Amino acid sequence: MSSLGSPPVLRRPASRVRRATVGALVTSLAGSLLALAPATTAQAAPTLLSQGKTATASSTEGGAFSASASAAVDGDLTGTRWASAWQDAQWIQVDLGSSATLSHAVLTWEAAYGKSYSIQASENGTDWRTVTTVSAGDGGTDNVTLSGTGRYIRMNGLTRATGYGFSLWEFQVFGTTGGTGPTLPGGGDLGPNVHVFDPATPGIQAKLDQVFQEQESAQFGSGRHAFLFKPGTYNGLNAQIGFYTQIAGLGLRPGDTTINGDVTVDAGWFNGNATQNFWRGAEGLTLNPVNGTDRWAVSQASSFRRMHVKGGLNLAPNGYGWASGGYIADSKIDGQIGNYSQQQWYTRESTIGGWSNSVWNQTFSGVEGAPATSFPEPRYTTVDTTPVSREKPYLYLDGNEYKVFAPAKRVNARGTSWANGAPQGESIPLSQFYVVKPGATAATINQALSQGLHLLFTPGVYHVDQTINVNRANTIVLGLGLATIIPDNGVTAMKVADVDGVRLAGFLIDAGPVNSPTLLELGPQNSSADHAANPTTVQDVYVRIGGAGAGKATTSVVVNSDDAIIDHTWVWRADHGEGVGWETNRADYGVRVNGDDVLATGLFVEHFNKYDVEWYGERGRTIFYQNEKAYDAPNQAAIQNGATKGYAAYRVDDSVNTHEAWGLGSYCNYNVDPNIRQDHGFKAPVKPGVKFHSLLVVSLGGMGHYNHVINDTGASTVPAGTSTVPSTVVSFP
Repeated sequence: MSSLGSPPVLRRPASRVRRATVGALVTSLAGSLLALAPATTAQAAPTLLSQGKTATASSTEGGAFSASASAAVDGDLTGTRWASAWQDAQWIQVDLGSSATLSHAVLTWEAAYGKSYSIQASENGTDWRTVTTVSAGDGGTDNVTLSGTGRYIRMNGLTRATGYGFSLWEFQVFGTTGGTGPTLPGGGDLGPNVHVFDPATPGIQAKLDQVFQEQESAQFGSGRHAFLFKPGTYNGLNAQIGFYTQIAGLGLRPGDTTINGDVTVDAGWFNGNATQNFWRGAEGLTLNPVNGTDRWAVSQASSFRRMHVKGGLNLAPNGYGWASGGYIADSKIDGQIGNYSQQQWYTRESTIGGWSNSVWNQTFSGVEGAPATSFPEPRYTTVDTTPVSREKPYLYLDGNEYKVFAPAKRVNARGTSWANGAPQGESIPLSQFYVVKPGATAATINQALSQGLHLLFTPGVYHVDQTINVNRANTIVLGLGLATIIPDNGVTAMKVADVDGVRLAGFLIDAGPVNSPTLLELGPQNSSADHAANPTTVQDVYVRIGGAGAGKATTSVVVNSDDAIIDHTWVWRADHGEGVGWETNRADYGVRVNGDDVLATGLFVEHFNKYDVEWYGERGRTIFYQNEKAYDAPNQAAIQNGATKGYAAYRVDDSVNTHEAWGLGSYCNYNVDPNIRQDHGFKAPVKPGVKFHSLLVVSLGGMGHYNHVINDTGASTVPAGTSTVPSTVVSFP
């Protein structure tokens, strides 16, 4: 959303030591293709790491000779084996469970051996690096020297020596775990940009005011701050919240920390226009507003979680200027929420005293007190419960000890998670987290992860020259104060393995000037594990391309894992700021979902050069979607999609049989060429299992127009002229 705003009305598409008769030529590529382990003064003796670990293979020999990959890591050197199909280019790989410093591998071949093969390593099971290549092999037992690190180790068979397949009695990988340097400590202080208060702390208001003065209009600045309030009661405060600022209570429940005063967001810095009040958040507090109503006039990437307002909540700026929010979750608002000028808003699993006004798209799921569905007028869309949810993890104090609370999953959830007492979930001591502070390198961060630590990013800006690889199940990566990760040299900022229960929360990924193929990946391509019982969640994780400077990324977010929950994200190709232009901050695709059973709650994706959202997985669901097409398309030809005018804001692939979505809006503001026409905002196959509820498209002031809402259904926005009256479709098909 820009200051122009609008009025308030592919999917599961070594040097070698031999026995006496050595006949192999070895080409070692370790020095150039695998990061070498740094020298240390003392190294632990290598141990057998692969035995009993999870192994997979490209194929298994059929019929009576069928032998699974696990047979090659079971410790039985002559009794069980893995054998492949009878053709070349076969592989077997083992997951060591965590990254290890590699020493050597021992391959005990059966009579059907590999004539040529390579040993490869990977941190995520997707990006493979060749460590050693063996050619002219002659069977028997190979002891292959390895260097560097890796979690996943693969024998990549290139050429068979016989007419049969590749057959291994045992594939043994040796090395050491625990990182390549000194063990990193968990816990520690939270750094200079986390401001911790208790009720006796002097000068709280002065500190709040100082930071607000720095951050009020610092839309693309480098300042990052978190205000954390210990349990207790605080009187007479007005915490004005600017850019990259988080305010939170340190209690387990919102009632543990009370502010008799306000937590305020307004738009005085921008002449009463709140459409650029991004990147901030409030969590875990009880408020008694001074005049009975708190003001929270925000737009995208601003979360309001686990809050109890003992009064009303005004979502509009002073003067009721434009606003383009927003998101509330797991909160209780005793009085009425005044929507006023907010163009769209999503509220999830909360209790409210009432809601006033709809503009374009106000959507609710699992909200007690929400208005009934009345779309298209008033434009309310209400889902009785949220199908699956799990609240964002958060820092709290247990006595004098910091812990992170990881809330439990809820099914068909309604109302807050804390209404009946302490929320359900798990408490994890801060000592089990690596506290990341400015200056930390990607190598150090990955070492912490390989040690089994979680990550707590303190407020700051972090450049990473290699991908952060989250490979362990149930890992938490939590940011404070909108901690920002910038990938250098075109790397992907973060990748998550196809494992259970990873939680990503509270940080911003900002694309670097060298194009990254992706910025965030959940699971490698062709992921297929079932995570329904313990899904990966992504919450208050935002992506930006341009604005703070030129940035590029082909696809911002790729979701390959099944069952993932994307809960409140803003994926934004910048339309204003520095480094902005049709090619300057080129970013073709926003979010691509390949995994099955993925749920998005509160999905904001804007301004991509081509498709903003593409969905290939089955049984996907979205509750609330907000989009603007790229403002800066130079002409009609620039967005021509074959015979179709423009790329849909949200496209479900023709291969998909089941998909459902509620409360979706797409807006166009083609301010470079207002004559541009977009055939539709939404595209989906016409099938019984593909269902949409409450869709709309809007031309912002007549700057470009939509011919239809979804496919060829829905009226054109052309007759509305410059009036910004939406064209709506209640249900499709």
